[in-house]
Parts: sequence; structure tokens; C-alpha cells
Amino acid sequence: MTSPRWVCLDVGETLIDETRVWSLWADELGVPRLTFLAALGAVIERGGEHRDVFPIFGADDWQLRMASVEGAYGGFTADDLYPDALGAIEALRAGGHRLAIVANQPASRTDELRAIGVDVEVMAMSEQMGVSKPDPAFFATALELMGSPDPASVVYVGDRVDNDVLPGIAAGMRTVWIRRGPWGFIQRLPEGAAPALVVDSLDELVERIGEAWVST
Repeated sequence: MTSPRWVCLDVGETLIDETRVWSLWADELGVPRLTFLAALGAVIERGGEHRDVFPIFGADDWQLRMASVEGAYGGFTADDLYPDALGAIEALRAGGHRLAIVANQPASRTDELRAIGVDVEVMAMSEQMGVSKPDPAFFATALELMGSPDPASVVYVGDRVDNDVLPGIAAGMRTVWIRRGPWGFIQRLPEGAAPALVVDSLDELVERIGEAWVST
């Protein structure tokens, strides 16, 4: 392969542990955290989106509550990073990979990630891109931001089968399913779907990244 090899990372449950923000949503709705998280798991199990959890608790006005939750959250902190996040980025860079982070997140997350030490060549969030996963245009835009490399020279790493693995494959990328967080544990690959790798951590990704380039 003559093109530079890119590793493009998702954010939620790939780099960032989202436990704190979901716990704050439970607090906002006045329900026990365990109850809220159990309901979220049930929504994921039946193929729903995160927004589908709010009607369970009669919170059809959840969008009006976002500012309150964000105020309590205060954005990403170093404690929200998975322990392997920064080390994996450095190890992948040292291994000769070019690095990007492109994810479904508010635009403000770019500066927050940089402030806690996340340093990559390309970083963009869906809000600033004007398109979000799993729309094919998201992956097309991500490739443009990386300088339009051959899609087969890009590994996209994410925790969701529906938002990351399958649309990444459809875009011609090599995909890595990182199985952590609620989507990573609950979702299942459909028959015939073949990501380049399935890993349980970014440390494992670093150890096995070579396999992603030889898989078909």
C-alpha cells in the first residue's frame, strides 16, 4: 500500500468514557442512575437511539434540558478519557500512522479534547461538519478532511456496529469495532459483516493494528 496509513478514531466509548454524562442525565430526570442506565441498555438492545430513552421517563422535553446537563457536565475532562487513550494515540503515531478523530459530537468537543492532551493531525465533530453518522456523507467528509486518501488506507475505530463498523465498511474503509461501552457490549455484528478487527481496548488495537492492514 503506497498511501499513508490513517487511523481515524471515534470519541464516545472509544476515547471518552461516557458514564459521567449519562449519570448526569439520570440526575436531571430525577431517576436513579442504575435505572436510567438499564433503560438505555434496553433501548440499545431493541435497536433504538439514545434519544429513545427519554420518553421512558416522560421526558419528551429532553432537548430543552440539554443546556442544564451540559452546564453540569462542563465538557470533557482528563478523568473522562479512557486510561489507554493518550498512550494509544502516541503508540500509533510512533508506528507511522497518521491520526484523525472524527465523531458525532458538539463542535465544542474539539477544543475540549485538545485541552486534555489529545493531539492528532485532523479533528472534526459532526456539528461543525453539518453531517453525522451513519450518513455516508459523514465518512466522505472525513476522508476529505484527511486529504482524500484511498479509503482502504484508513482504519476507522468505533464502538457502534450501526454507526461505525457498517457504514465505515460501506465507505471502503477498514473498520475496527472496539467492544466497550453499552453499544459495544450489547450490539452484535450481523451475519456476513467483517470488520478488520474486533478489540476490547485501544491497547489491544495498538498490539494488533498490523492485522488490520492484511485483512480483506
